[in-house]
Amino acid sequence: MDKIDCAVIGAGVIGLAVARKLAAAGREVLILESENAFGTGISARNSEVIHAGIYYAAGSLKARLCVAGRRMLYAYCAERGIGHRRCGKLIVATRDDQLARLDGIAAAARSNGVDDLQFLSRNEARALEPALECTAALLSPSTGIIDSHALMLSLLGDAERDGAVLALNSPVRGGRVDRDGIMLEAGVGAGETAILAQSVVNCAGLGAQGIARALRGLSPASVPPLHYAKGNYYSLAGRAPFSRLIYPVPEAAGLGVHLTLDLGGQARFGPDVEWIENIDYAVAPERADAFYAEVRRYWPQLPDGALLPAYAGIRPKPHAPGAPACDFLVSGPAEHGVPGLVNLYGIESPGLTASLALADHAVASLSGP
Repeated sequence: MDKIDCAVIGAGVIGLAVARKLAAAGREVLILESENAFGTGISARNSEVIHAGIYYAAGSLKARLCVAGRRMLYAYCAERGIGHRRCGKLIVATRDDQLARLDGIAAAARSNGVDDLQFLSRNEARALEPALECTAALLSPSTGIIDSHALMLSLLGDAERDGAVLALNSPVRGGRVDRDGIMLEAGVGAGETAILAQSVVNCAGLGAQGIARALRGLSPASVPPLHYAKGNYYSLAGRAPFSRLIYPVPEAAGLGVHLTLDLGGQARFGPDVEWIENIDYAVAPERADAFYAEVRRYWPQLPDGALLPAYAGIRPKPHAPGAPACDFLVSGPAEHGVPGLVNLYGIESPGLTASLALADHAVASLSGP
């Protein structure tokens, strides 16, 4: 049995940020990734937005870590030359009865420490984005976009510089809590091996609950449910009509069908919310039919046939459809009683934005009773 100091399960943006944090502290780190490359799961299937921290419940981990993480992320990107742009975002009301919701969003943002939102009248919003139709809008100047692959490549480079090792094609199939640490069964076929780690941080995204349930000695009651909320994205055929991100007022389980941009200026719309039972990334062309009516609320000139299937992501929701949204769940020794083990559940948006702050929080959570 191989003995190591720290095992990080999952080489998405959160796992790489955690590995970087541990390695920088002088810990021996092995990153176990089930796929043949890093960052192929949730981290590769999102909007690549740097969120300001507007929508989340005051005092929640999502609120605190998003605001702190956004500041850390902008500084890190500037320092390392990672592609990003602070393009700003407009949150738009398209009916008079949504104006009060804009006021509520602005109040929630202020309670989270986001104090740079600007209320815009219809004419002021259209002066910034002439193609936009709305009743009023909030401008978030600190929202941006990022090259998520370049971010993960930099995080991995930092971790490896400080001695971390990435093991690809190394799924964690189970394990147990031992007196001397946490034993993990990892690898495939002839390459399967047992690893005894003093510390384990489970950042496996969609696989986090399955791995936790397979750890003998960890109470099953400490592992929350997992529900898949698929989000489909469609790209725009032709030139983007906006220079900023456009978000409608939020809906249940998501932020509505919004328009985002990549660093090349390509526009895409999504995600929607499709609750599914099994992992499936196929994007059905016919689902775009429902997008047209939603998008035309704020961009009436959207041409017929302009939305093309792009990609899909899956949000790991601990709550069932229709239930109140959950916060990030960081379950460490203080929660489950197993020394040296931290499980991260429900890390969806704003996980990318919060990644550096979330890594700090997860590593701090390793200490406990």
